[in-house]
Amino acid sequence: MARATTATKRAATPKPAPSRPTRGGGRPVYIVDGARTPFLRARNKPGPFTPVDLAVQCGRPLLLRQPFAPDAFDTVVLGCVNVIADEMNPARVAALRLGLGAAMTAYTVQINCGSGMQSLDSAFRTIEAGRADLILAGGTEALSHAPLVLRQEAVEWFGEFATAKSTMDKVSAISGLRPGFAKPVIGLERGLTDPITELNMGQTAEVLAHLFDISREAADAYALESHRRLATAQKEGWLEGEAIPAFDREGTIHDHDDGVRPDSTMDKLAKLKPVFEKPHGKVTPGNSSQITDGACWVVLASEEAIRKHKLEPLARLVDSEWAALDPSIMGLGPVLSVTPILQRRGMSRQDVALWEINEAFAAQVLACLAAWEDETFCRKVLGLAGTFGRIDHGILNVDGGAISLGHPVGTSGARIVLHLANAMKRLGGKTGIATECIGGGQGGAMLLEAV
Repeated sequence: MARATTATKRAATPKPAPSRPTRGGGRPVYIVDGARTPFLRARNKPGPFTPVDLAVQCGRPLLLRQPFAPDAFDTVVLGCVNVIADEMNPARVAALRLGLGAAMTAYTVQINCGSGMQSLDSAFRTIEAGRADLILAGGTEALSHAPLVLRQEAVEWFGEFATAKSTMDKVSAISGLRPGFAKPVIGLERGLTDPITELNMGQTAEVLAHLFDISREAADAYALESHRRLATAQKEGWLEGEAIPAFDREGTIHDHDDGVRPDSTMDKLAKLKPVFEKPHGKVTPGNSSQITDGACWVVLASEEAIRKHKLEPLARLVDSEWAALDPSIMGLGPVLSVTPILQRRGMSRQDVALWEINEAFAAQVLACLAAWEDETFCRKVLGLAGTFGRIDHGILNVDGGAISLGHPVGTSGARIVLHLANAMKRLGGKTGIATECIGGGQGGAMLLEAV
């Protein structure tokens, strides 16, 4: 943690976010529908679906229930981080497989954990500016299909052997072959490590736990509640219509998020050992998001498209914000991205009925809540006159989150926005915030309004 500690001393008081003029003035943009696959845990081997398979699995039922033809969309935007070699530009591949037509433009976006939200934001701003009326946007990720990567020494050896011309050159190259060359590195492990700070995402959560004095017990209690809330949502049927069953090539039906552990207890969680900072760390497999596969699509429309196709909006997408900070404390991204939205809208936390903060790690979510309650942080970093205040846990991630559900990184941003819209409708909330931290030291947030 020595390197992290040095970094956080510099980053604990980043410059206040610059004031921005009030955004808007463009056309209203609405979320009219959306769907996702169940989130499936990665189990040490490639899962039954590739990223495009997942996008198609939830896309087909979603399109079938629309009153317009699939080719009515103006474009398709899809977030995906771990694009596999057989599916370059998965947005385009998915659009073609979904029958949107050869003339349908489609592009893929990547901003790590914010990719699904970035796709919605790209669609939002395009419709708002009058350049489109109907866009299919979302995210997909099959983390179980993350590639195995050869070590650099092995790559160099293969290159030397491939370019060897004479027999002696080839014999010489073979002599350099080492047994370790046959042992690949898991690409996901490298992808979840920041190349600037050399900290993996779990270590950044440990940094925040240290800075904001988040206890292991508090992190475990938060994780336990996430599982209980998701289990309740599944039992009560609150996810029906949002989470659509997926059918793999073997004919197996995947009809629920399979990472939920309703039988978990504080005693069971307490027995799990820290993963990233042994032996005294606060972050364990039990209070971290799960590695999963899953996809989500959202249909965004202008007022003109709503009238033309007689659509019923779920919510209005009002505003969005992106922020950046030192990668070693990337988990505070939600704090820096949410606050400017509320400031320019003249809103306070009391004006927000429901919150979705992606649960990368329990300690990370709790650190965000603690930062908003810390007067020094709020004054120096956020430029507020006092504390932002406490967010009631009763209106935060009301149906669980990535700790119980999983975090397919390119998908989560779209999922939390869609689920927020559905939860607002179910509970009668007038406004909602969806936000997430982003690996590499960024954060994204969106403000929704009931219609």
